[in-house]
Amino acid sequence: MNRPPGRADTTSSSPHWVFGYGSLIYKVDFPYLRREIASLAGWQRRFWQGSHDHRGTPDAPGRVLTLIPEPGAVCRGGAFQVEETVFDHLDYREKNGYERHDTSLLLHPQTASEDDEQVEGTVYIASPDNPAYLGDAPIGELARHIARSEGPSGTNREYLLKLDEALRQIDASDSHVTTLAQAVRELPSL
Repeated sequence: MNRPPGRADTTSSSPHWVFGYGSLIYKVDFPYLRREIASLAGWQRRFWQGSHDHRGTPDAPGRVLTLIPEPGAVCRGGAFQVEETVFDHLDYREKNGYERHDTSLLLHPQTASEDDEQVEGTVYIASPDNPAYLGDAPIGELARHIARSEGPSGTNREYLLKLDEALRQIDASDSHVTTLAQAVRELPSL
């Protein structure tokens, strides 16, 4: 049983698990000791967070993922075992409204002979009370917003489509991402 995330304490010197549910799955720009497919129970992805610093600008924020609580949902992604010093990089990368939270993760090792393993970890979540939070919108509106947004890290469209592909590669079905990616693909070129 997963408990709701609480504020993370990563001050110990032992390695920590970090759960990635968005770009951390496909853009691994940090050292790690171990990488596994993992799941987080009771949460689902949504493109409800504004991105002023990566996939948009302060004047025209893009839309990136956050997690919202959803009883019975399971969010599948990647888990990385990292040294404590990696959090300096991750905190900077996830600075635009995200906070670290402690949580329980279920690791799904790639080897059939290994059983799933429950571990304690950290996840970055942007809550509705942060200044960059944009909230819900109809799929068509989300798609048009993502299709026109671009920032220092590239286009918002690229973020979505790379995530959609990365989720397929780890057999992680997510109807919100799949539906949104299809809607963006069907838009006329801007």
